[in-house]
Amino acid sequence: MTTATNSPAQDQQAAREVYAAFLMIGQSNMAGRGHFHEVEPLADPRCKMLRMGRWQPMSEPVNPDRQILDPSWHSGVSLGPSFAIDAANFYNAKVGLIPCADGGTALREWMPGTVLFDHAVMMSSLAARSSTLRGILWHQGEADYRGCLDEYGRDLAVMFAELRKALGDANLPVVIGELSGCMCYQGVEPDKVKVFNRRLPAMAARIGHCAVARAEDLAVQSDGVHFSAVSQRALGHRYFEAFRSLVENQP
Repeated sequence: MTTATNSPAQDQQAAREVYAAFLMIGQSNMAGRGHFHEVEPLADPRCKMLRMGRWQPMSEPVNPDRQILDPSWHSGVSLGPSFAIDAANFYNAKVGLIPCADGGTALREWMPGTVLFDHAVMMSSLAARSSTLRGILWHQGEADYRGCLDEYGRDLAVMFAELRKALGDANLPVVIGELSGCMCYQGVEPDKVKVFNRRLPAMAARIGHCAVARAEDLAVQSDGVHFSAVSQRALGHRYFEAFRSLVENQP
């Protein structure tokens, strides 16, 4: 008596049907800088993160990041875990986070042909061996909000169009997030932060199949720029609600 076995291609397809993956890109508020002691750890056996091309149990920091400017700006709590648990409940399936955010980066460092763009594509390709990419989570702008927003919006749309093309899905859902209106570091320009946030819906419309997660009211920690751990937890839920609005309203 013989038993049927799956081919490698069938095994990969079965794995893709189990994992729903999300690419996390942007700068430090996507990577996460929240202090660990401020919140309870989040763990869920359904939620994983990509490490060395393999899915590992989700733990924080999900997105280890380099130190920038101040040694106290360490990798920490991010929006990833609360988003992932919401997504696991929504899909009733395992969820995988693909962390590729890099602190202190401007949009120009994410354009097609750059190291960060190529790294995000490469990591997503590795994840695709055992998952289906469901969406892109983007938080960035602290490095660019003072500049020309017409140019920023145009470049953002180009970047996402090329990223979707590289990932093989022209309609891949994208969620982008507001900057905190509570930023108070030396040199911050609150009025320009507000203008940046007001322009995000139009930028999202230009990108297409893109939603904006509210964050202007969320508190930052003592460094004056990074979302607190409590805010990151809330932001993860808001990113998921924005994502759900996209997939539930798909034609």
